[in-house]
Order: sequence, then C-alpha cells, then structure tokens
Amino acid sequence: MMTLLASLAATKSHSAPSDRMQTATHILQQQVDAGMLESAVLHVRKGKDTFQQAFGKAGNADAIFLLASITKTMTATGVMVLADRGELRLSDPVVKYIPEFSEGARKQITLEQLLTHTSGLPDQLENNAALRSKHAPLTDFVQGTIRTPLLFAPGTKYHYQSMGILLAAEVVERITKTPLPDFLAKEAFTPLGMTRSALGLGHFKLEETVRCQTEHAAPESGAGDPKAATWDWNSPYWRNLAAPWGGAHGSAGDVARFLDSFMPPTGKILRAETVRLMLRNHTPGLEASRGIGFMVGSAGFGQGCSEQSFGHSGSTGTLAWADPATDTTCVILTSLPSRVSAQTILHPVSDVVSAAV
Repeated sequence: MMTLLASLAATKSHSAPSDRMQTATHILQQQVDAGMLESAVLHVRKGKDTFQQAFGKAGNADAIFLLASITKTMTATGVMVLADRGELRLSDPVVKYIPEFSEGARKQITLEQLLTHTSGLPDQLENNAALRSKHAPLTDFVQGTIRTPLLFAPGTKYHYQSMGILLAAEVVERITKTPLPDFLAKEAFTPLGMTRSALGLGHFKLEETVRCQTEHAAPESGAGDPKAATWDWNSPYWRNLAAPWGGAHGSAGDVARFLDSFMPPTGKILRAETVRLMLRNHTPGLEASRGIGFMVGSAGFGQGCSEQSFGHSGSTGTLAWADPATDTTCVILTSLPSRVSAQTILHPVSDVVSAAV
C-alpha cells in the first residue's frame, strides 16, 4: 500500500490529509466489520501522491469490480474519439446514423441529447426484466429503444436515461463497424494502460471479479430475487453482455487513470478542446448538471469538491470523481449497491477525501 503524502507527513501543514485517509479507511473498515460490506477498494491521488487500500474480500487494490454507470463516461469517450476524427458531431441528429429512429420527435434528437440525458428516452425499457430474464442480446435492447415512447419533447427536460447511452453506443458501432468493447479497448483502455478494464468481461473470468451484493440491488437489477439469479449483476449473462450504460469492469487504479487523462488533458485519447467540451455543463437551468457522459459540478461528489469537479457514480456501489482545483482523484469501488452504500460509505468517504486539502 502506498501512503498518501508520506514524504510530507512530517510537517504539520501536510499531516491533515494523512489523518483524513485514516478516517476514510475507518468508514470502510467499519462497514466490513459490521458485516454490511463484503468488498471495497479506495484509491485516492492528490498531486504526485497516491493512496490505495483494499477491504474485505477484495484481496488487493487491483481487484476488478462491475463499475455500473461509470461505464457511461467510457462510452461517451468512445463517441468523442469519433468526434475528434470528424466522423460525427454532437449536433448531428441520431437519425443520421440510425435511419429507423425517425418516428415523430425522434428525428429531432441529437447525439448531445443522448449523452446529456435530455433526449426524452427512458432510463430502462418497460420490458427490461423480461429481456434480461430471457438473456436477450443488446440488439433487442436497441430495437426496443428505437420504438419506445418518448417521455417528453427532446431537449426540454433532464431525465437520467441509460437507453440514450445505448443508442450512442449503437452509433459508434455503426460508424466503426466494430463492437464497442473492442473499440474502447483499442482507443481508450490500451493507450491509458488500463490493463484491468474491459467493457463486458473481455479476457477476464467471472471468478476473477468481485461479487456484487445483489440482495441490496435495485428492482431493475433483480433486487436480490432468487428468480433473477440467471440475469442479475453476478450472472454470466449480465457480466458478458457489455451493456454500454453499465457493463464495464475495472480496477480502482484503472478508473483513476481514466479520470486523470482528463485533468489536465493528456492528449492520449482526446484533444484538449474535446475534453473541455465534455466537462462543460450542457444542461444549465435543468435539475442536474451534466457534461458529455459525466456528472459535472460539486453536487454528487464530496462536500469539499469545487465546481470544476467531474465524475460518475454506479448503482453497484461505485463512485469516481476528480477535482482539477485541488488536483485530486478519488475512486471508491464497493460490492454494496448504492441504494445502501451511497449514504453509508460513498458520500461520507468522498466528504472526507475532498476535505483533505
């Protein structure tokens, strides 16, 4: 385990952050000791110093977790790789790439609206559970999304929508004629040295990944119902599906590498101006601040985070954010679904870490 600010801990002005890390780890260990949390990894980078610690059954800091909706930031990055190449524009209507997505107001929906949750599409399809229970391929979800009724006129509201991210992924695949898992591996994961990451399981085996505590899962993910065991978060079906809205796997260190490539932009996968575009608030006046694929602003992260912060959370019990103002990256990966861990672990730990300035 590397120690945060170990070289500076001798001076009083830098001793507080080290104390903060002890407080953060105490929050996680307390939940493990109470029998509530099975597995977790905390990864914090501040400046040139990094802290990593594994908890419970995670074994080590390289443990691979199901990242859930942190995946959306990676899918959005795939879209922006094509934008950098001039193969698409955010202002393009989706129908340009998916011609059958043309009924009614659908023809007005832009790629930007898919990536900022303002398209009017639902989060999940009405027959989501039925599709998963019969182990439907992603193509069935795509066809269902193309036909599903819109909830509101495009661009008029914010409504979190995984199915919009699915269509954005479909656009990437139609343009590149390459499966998204392969495209992201080549264009993002490999350039950034993310050797412990994949959309879907990739070359990893299910037993090499951390088990989700599905008994606390959301209804759309089975809610721990034994009847959902063949399609819930721990099932071979779901882990291999490579859902572009929530099916990526990765280690905490890899997620940190991904976030760090945005602050300041490394140029390894995206141009600096593209990164700035992604991290800008594209939904002013609406109920949430969204960049392209990212949550932006201080809300949803730590209390000490600045408005420059960006990142994402995941329903499997994950939260990752970066704050350029303090040069801090924080990744918390747990096995405890966010319905429980958000208030008991993810936000309390983030509050402590974000205060460590």
